[in-house]
Amino acid sequence: MSVDNRRIWVVDDDRSVRFVLATALRDAGYEVDGFENASSALEALDVRGAPDLLFTDVRMPGQDGLELLDRLKAAHPQLPVIVMSAYTDVASTASAFRGGAHEFLSKPFDLDDAVALAARALPVIAPLADASARATTSEEPSGSAALIGDSPAMRALFRAIGRLAQAPLSVLITGETGTGKELVASALHRESPRASGPFVALNTAAIPAELLESELFGHEAGAFTGASKRHIGRFEQADGGTLFLDEIGDMPASLQTRLLRVLAEGEFFRVGGRELIRVDVRVIAATHQDLEARVQQGGFRADLLHRLNVVRLQLPPLRERRGDIALLADTFLHRAARKLGAGAKRFHPSALDALAAMDWPGNVRELQNLCWRLAALAPGETITVADLGGGAASSSAAPASTAPVASGGDAEDWDRQLGQWARASLQAGARDLHAHARDRFDRALLGAALEHTGGRRVEAAALLGVGRNTVTRKLGSSRR
Repeated sequence: MSVDNRRIWVVDDDRSVRFVLATALRDAGYEVDGFENASSALEALDVRGAPDLLFTDVRMPGQDGLELLDRLKAAHPQLPVIVMSAYTDVASTASAFRGGAHEFLSKPFDLDDAVALAARALPVIAPLADASARATTSEEPSGSAALIGDSPAMRALFRAIGRLAQAPLSVLITGETGTGKELVASALHRESPRASGPFVALNTAAIPAELLESELFGHEAGAFTGASKRHIGRFEQADGGTLFLDEIGDMPASLQTRLLRVLAEGEFFRVGGRELIRVDVRVIAATHQDLEARVQQGGFRADLLHRLNVVRLQLPPLRERRGDIALLADTFLHRAARKLGAGAKRFHPSALDALAAMDWPGNVRELQNLCWRLAALAPGETITVADLGGGAASSSAAPASTAPVASGGDAEDWDRQLGQWARASLQAGARDLHAHARDRFDRALLGAALEHTGGRRVEAAALLGVGRNTVTRKLGSSRR
């Protein structure tokens, strides 16, 4: 079948989206029809038969795009459907992929990317999931509420979660402390076919090494001193569901061997037991460490890494998605005020500017903790730069391994630490050092000046000896 007679339908209540996408697809040689709602598309389906590919928006009057997807997949299971939405979150993407969507396209999108996606979807049309296995769309549970963001990195993460939730694969989640690794694991479980089973989480670094084996695999009465009765371990607790092992890089070598056997065979013995226990558990692991480096150092088994690392999700640090900070801060502040029974509070724009200029070494968790303190302690309804206080000062300090930190007002000491940081970064193979240092220097100065002036940009600019437009431009660049 040639490109010219392949039929594509575009279903979207936004006339402009229908027009520009249909025009781009026609220019690429496809036969395209547009529909403003699901009902008109379904009527055409009965009369004209199914197209070769269908794009549909999610939020539309009447039947939404996910309901349309259900109807289409029930009648035409091999029809590839690309779901579009400006609301990219875990619930939407997971519902789309669970319903059999070929791909999830976040709005606004590049037309060239959409046309390329259509070309990839058309040549091979694989059988998709049976409609009877799909659940209806519901409100996103509060457990994943902190998975918030509209930055490209978060949109990509949401799409990955939505797709991986349906696959019975081990997932390794990596990222700095405080980026939300357990939230991602919970979302993968909640949107999976195992959602009705248990989700069991264990931080392996928080359990003493001598107790970790019993905590994971359980023990029989009398297995060791103090074992007065049988204890069911986390693997048995998670049978039929998901086990999340956080900070897997800290697991002792002896337990790594036992874990490898469970992953390979799905069976184990309790400590002191003779009964072979079989379980059906999906294991999701997480770490902030470089496991490849740990393998090279002999601290982590290479074969275990291969078992865990079937799919890897890398979570971005907050400083790499500054455009999400205002949304996260507003959400956390509102939530904290509601749970504390405090009056509603909001951030002044200058306070949001100051938050966006900080480095957040503790990532989302640090921002969330700050919002809880502000909800409880800030005196007024509007949070100002002055209210950020010590939290702002501590957050704006960069970790010693990534940026120079001055311990006092001595310029010579600051120069010395800057030189140390530069030499360490160069030895570590860093590139673009000047641009990186200048960016952090600008943000540190801007954050300090805005805090000092209570968010007054004109005054901050005067103190720094730059124009107000320069301050505005640099604040804008810090959010990208």
